[in-house]
Amino acid sequence: MNLLTLADAQDVCARLPPEIRFDLVYLDPPYGVGTTMSARLAPGQTRGSKKLDSGPDAYEDREDGDELLAMLVPRLAAIRERMAVGATLYLHLDHRAVHELKVACDRLFGRGAFLGEVIWAPGNGSRGARKGFSVTHQTILMYARRAEEKGLVVYNGDDPMLRESFAETSLSMHFRNVDEAGRRYRERVVGGKAYRYYADTGRRLGSIWTDIPAMVANTPLRKEGTGYPTQKPERLLERILRASSREGATVADLMCGSGTTLAVAARLGRRFVGGDRSPLAIEVASKRLSAQGVTFEAAPALVT
Repeated sequence: MNLLTLADAQDVCARLPPEIRFDLVYLDPPYGVGTTMSARLAPGQTRGSKKLDSGPDAYEDREDGDELLAMLVPRLAAIRERMAVGATLYLHLDHRAVHELKVACDRLFGRGAFLGEVIWAPGNGSRGARKGFSVTHQTILMYARRAEEKGLVVYNGDDPMLRESFAETSLSMHFRNVDEAGRRYRERVVGGKAYRYYADTGRRLGSIWTDIPAMVANTPLRKEGTGYPTQKPERLLERILRASSREGATVADLMCGSGTTLAVAARLGRRFVGGDRSPLAIEVASKRLSAQGVTFEAAPALVT
């Protein structure tokens, strides 16, 4: 059963039946921007930091770094207790708090549970007149439930969404052989054993993602755009879900915003548990899932 509820992450974790465990968690919390974030739900409205022409308020993002840390750590602890053996947490942050949260997560999960990080470049370009380099990336931290389970986490490294094309130089220098089906390949001998690599399968994706622009989720010209602030592209969540879960897995997003994680999970044959403290988020996510034909249970609200 898919579940969506107006509730704080801690309350969701506390109220779920004990047999429900999360195989994959994606969490995209507030970043500590210092403002109210608004949605664009009608023509003429703007989304993002609240202005005179903004649409309805979506959520508050006024906490500074220390307050954000104090808010997130107990919620991450509750989520950790709900994670299944071999589960993975993806924690999506930006430069404002990622370093403090990395230290906090090392303490909570154990430094050995750290699985790595992804640098996502949304492609929004440089902004402002500040001195130095403009920050044009966000960081996604990845953790196992505990260090002892690091070798048990799911990673579908051969999924096509986790492959990228070889550079032209590499193709011309190394992939000079052609098999009977006309496929280009190279062979390498390691430890006396020959390994064949095909050009058309590409190479495994690295940790810097520049091929998923944020704009596809944030323009009214695209079908997936909902007008909710900081909405992430479906393709970003599809890559994460394909990387770290299998069909039938339970995916949790307890700060689900517009419901991108939930919509993608349903499309990929995963179950989901979604929650958010924002009534507008639950309204937008509910409409989005219903329009997609997704069956879900709207659990009683735990936020008034």
